[in-house]
Amino acid sequence: MAQPTLKDELQGYGIGAKLRALRLKKKLGLVELGRHAGLSPALLSKLERDKMIPTLPTLLRIAMVFNVELDSFFSDHRKRRVCAVIRKDTRQSFPESPDTRDPAYHFESLTFPVPEPKCQAYVATFHPLSDGAARPHEHPGVELIYVLSGELGVTIETTEHRLKAGDSMYFDASLPHSYRRLGRLTSSALVVSIA
Repeated sequence: MAQPTLKDELQGYGIGAKLRALRLKKKLGLVELGRHAGLSPALLSKLERDKMIPTLPTLLRIAMVFNVELDSFFSDHRKRRVCAVIRKDTRQSFPESPDTRDPAYHFESLTFPVPEPKCQAYVATFHPLSDGAARPHEHPGVELIYVLSGELGVTIETTEHRLKAGDSMYFDASLPHSYRRLGRLTSSALVVSIA
């Protein structure tokens, strides 16, 4: 009596359809996937058609081939679609680094508390630096900056680019880069980072 209930519950996750979608996205046949995962094509076919209940070790082997998390087979992608409203009065301002006495900028996250956002977006307010030197940093991915007010100097490796309100800049964030306020007016920018 418990077996049909278990099967019904598992079918609700659509594991077979997810497995097939991953395989087709990578343009793999059942034989090729079987070779990579160490599983028979017949077994994979049964799993895709929901004719067999997969074991966790079997799913883990398949997940490793596709470089996805095991829980991706059990999550409902329809529930993972996100729509989040982040109110201005709930955002918090953070310095560029918690241990910096004279931060070059403060930022407010526009994506917190979205779970697993596809990008990070911030509003950054840039301050005058007492020593005048911007601190370079780097991270994986790309970055897009749109200057909202004032003037901003963005240095990529050794070249500084001067941006005014309304200017934007896109660059490879794995290169050392830094920001500094230019002029006397407050400078702020929208910063979007995608890893």
